[in-house]
Order: sequence, then C-alpha cells, then structure tokens
Amino acid sequence: MFKNTIISSRIIFSTIILILSFTLLFAEEPIEAGNKLLKEIDRNLSPESFESLRKIINIEPNGKKKEFVLYALKKGNDKMVTTFLSPKTEIGRSTLRLDENMWLYIPNVGKPMRITSLQSVIGGIFNNSDIMQLDYTAEYDVTKMIDDKKEKLLTLKAKTFNVAYDQLKMWVDIKYKTPTKIECYTASGMLIKTLYFKEIKDFGNGITRPAVLETDSPLHKGYKAVMIYANIAPRKIDDEVFTLNYMSKVKDLRK
Repeated sequence: MFKNTIISSRIIFSTIILILSFTLLFAEEPIEAGNKLLKEIDRNLSPESFESLRKIINIEPNGKKKEFVLYALKKGNDKMVTTFLSPKTEIGRSTLRLDENMWLYIPNVGKPMRITSLQSVIGGIFNNSDIMQLDYTAEYDVTKMIDDKKEKLLTLKAKTFNVAYDQLKMWVDIKYKTPTKIECYTASGMLIKTLYFKEIKDFGNGITRPAVLETDSPLHKGYKAVMIYANIAPRKIDDEVFTLNYMSKVKDLRK
C-alpha cells in the first residue's frame, strides 16, 4: 500500500509538471510572436537608416495653431538628429538623441544643452521622445498580445526607468503591421496621452505606413497636436552626424 501511494504521488507530481510545462510553453508563444511583430512594426514605420521631412502642428483649445517643419535623420536603434526648417525663429535649432540622452542646440547660444524625454522643444503635447522616437524594440518588451480579427493588441513594458512612458498599449493593423493607436501610461497606470496613426501612404522604397500622427492628452484638455510626414526614405549616414559638434551643420545635409 505504501508503495502504491509513492507511485500515485509520482504520477500526480509528473502530471503537474507536465501541465505547468505546457502552460509556460503556450504563455511564451504569444510573447515571442509579439516581440517578432514589434520588430516588423519598427521596420515598417521606418528603415534602419533614413531621412524624413515632417510638419508638426500644435493646436490650442481656441483653435490657434503653431506650425514647425523638421528635417530628421536616424541611424540604427539609438541615434537620431533633427533640425528646424521653419518657422524663421526656429531655423538652425537642432536636437540630438543618443540612446536615452538628448540635447538641444540653439544658434548663437554656445554648446548644446541637455534636455529630457518628457520636455518639448516645440511646447506642445508631443514631447521630445515622441519627436525623436527610436525603434520600439529598443525601449520596450512585449508582455502580452491579444489577437482580434482586424487588429492585434500589444502591451509593452519599458526596459528601463529612463523612457518617457512606462507602459504602452498598441493596437496594430494586421494588414500593414503598423500601429493604429497607442495609449501611453505611467508606472502607476495613469494615461498620459493617446497617439492615433492615420492615412496609410506608400512613400516608396518599400515603405508603406501612416503619414499622419495625432495626439491628445487628458492632462491637456482641448489641446491637440498633429505630425504629418511629407517624406521618409532610406539614407546612409555617417556616425559623425550624430555628435554634439555636428549639430550646427545638420541643416546642410538636406538634399
């Protein structure tokens, strides 16, 4: 009887281990698939090395608008630089992002100044992290993926405490594998802003992605901002471009 009890216990224990193994296996599969999808999203949004021209419009509750035109260059998943082409008061201003570090260069002021991801060099809802967005896979890991017939919902968790948002909820267009909406949250779970990706456009060179990015925030009721991509194209860029000493010359790189 004692021997039978031992055998029964071993069978129960083995069954539990087997069930747990299958549970972990199937739990990992959506996460792995989610991280793979996130990499595809990054490449669909932009080449690994590219240049872009875009307009940002800040809209106040009373309808007043302020527009900015930016030329941007990105390389890899940790380097981006932008420079203002308009308005006249902003021409020559440049921003540089190296991983989680950011700087602002203002002509005739002197050396570049450190800035943070949550600040905004244009004073609107788009912060510096939004304007100089790197690959999502560089900053986030997928923790959950939910399948739907038309969309997938990815829950992303920041890899470090230094990024602008601790958690993202990303709705993904299955056909184009690009975001349709992203909700941005703090570590405490408070919604900071929502990003809306609109107007799928073929930019050439295999790049088909939303041309318009809109945002609003419960923290800034009545305020909105829109980012419109006029151009985005692959380009080989020297590492020297992404240095503090080069910030004053970025505008000269536009062809």
